Amino acid sequence: MAITQQHITGFLLGAGTAAVSYYVYKKNQDTIHNFLENQGIHLPRLGAEDNKGNLSLEDLVLEKEKIEDLIAEKELEMKKAKNNESKKKA
Repeated sequence: MAITQQHITGFLLGAGTAAVSYYVYKKNQDTIHNFLENQGIHLPRLGAEDNKGNLSLEDLVLEKEKIEDLIAEKELEMKKAKNNESKKKA
C-alpha cells in the first residue's frame, strides 16, 4: 500500500490538532486539574514541589502513623478475604 495524499493530510491534521490541544491544555492546566479534582480524578502535578523533606518531626510521625493504619487495614481485609475463601471451600 502506497502512501497517498490523504495519508499525509491526515497525519498533518492529527499532528496539528495534537499541538493545539497541548497548547490549550498547558495554558489552562490549573483550571483543568482543579475541575478534574472536583470530579474525583486526582492527577499528579508535574513540577509541584515535594515538601516531604521539609516536614517537621511531628509531621513525619503523623505521616508514618497514617501509612501504618493503611497497612493494618489492608492486612485485615486480606485476612477477612482468606477466611471467607476457606469457609466457602469447607
